Amino acid sequence: MTSTADTADSPWGEIPAHEVDAAAAHLRDVLALVVEHGPAHAALVVYDTRSDLARALAEGYRRNLPGATFIDFDTVAPDDVLAQFRRMARSDLVVLVQSTSFRLEAFRIRVELFKLGLKVIEHVHLSRMPGAQGAHYIESLAYDPAYYRGVGQALKARIDGALSATVDSGGETLVFASELEPAKLNIGDYSGMNNVGGQFPIGEVFTEAQDLEAVNGRVRIHVFGDTSYLVNRPATPITLVIERGRVVGFENATPEFERLLDIIRADEGEVWVRELGFGMNRAFTRERRVNDIGTYERMCGIHLSLGAKHGVYPKPGFKRKDARYHVDIFAVTEAVYLDEDLVYSDGAWQV
Repeated sequence: MTSTADTADSPWGEIPAHEVDAAAAHLRDVLALVVEHGPAHAALVVYDTRSDLARALAEGYRRNLPGATFIDFDTVAPDDVLAQFRRMARSDLVVLVQSTSFRLEAFRIRVELFKLGLKVIEHVHLSRMPGAQGAHYIESLAYDPAYYRGVGQALKARIDGALSATVDSGGETLVFASELEPAKLNIGDYSGMNNVGGQFPIGEVFTEAQDLEAVNGRVRIHVFGDTSYLVNRPATPITLVIERGRVVGFENATPEFERLLDIIRADEGEVWVRELGFGMNRAFTRERRVNDIGTYERMCGIHLSLGAKHGVYPKPGFKRKDARYHVDIFAVTEAVYLDEDLVYSDGAWQV
């Protein structure tokens, strides 16, 4: 419980001092274990003060990076920020703490920073997660290398060798009767990769069916990403009917969800199911949520995507210019099987 003294006149608003302490501790591990930043390299933290969570994370970085340069994005010109980026050397670190998402004209910040050979830690849309959600976000930054790397690599090995996958969402079953695409990892291990860092929090292994039309069955979803990129949780889980990789029907759909399907159909003709995501971040559950869909995507359990867009896995017949939508939906995850082997039950991965 948060005491009145803990938040009175706090520079972090609704976020109590002990949560800021926790953020500093988690970020210490992220800096040391995930991006492996050390004193031989410079660090630049670009932040804003528009939200409690942004101010709390900036403080966490101040405690861990005493020699870094800190820039309040709202007090300088964008060209000054770009100039700072370009003065940095390869393997230096840039941290972006954003209540929304910084705009630097056509400059795609993370992509361009990677091109410069810089390490990047990006926190976005923090203003979407007020109050207790800030504590959930801070908890999601905790890094357990044995869990993320051990379970993550084990999941990838099982996925890459599987001939099928099955998602049991509590009375409904969705079957991927196909080999799966080689799994991609977001587990805080960048060894052998071109770029170091990315958007935080982390915690995901993802794939999709090699044969998209081999996906059939029914799945209950408890959350979907709405048109504002926010978590939308219907009072009753929505059941989707999927045939040959497309959504062909639904039960208990809300008007907002039906509108989402209508938008996808209007532009793409039909609603494909593509990504099969194995979320690993134990800070987020069916009941412990945050509003930002890109953050909640790491939730421990299965998420899928609706729409033809999934640029990681090119498929015949899917033209990048025509594939417009990738909408995350979250399955009620009772059990997951790879072939006949149970890999998820009781709210945790079993590998």
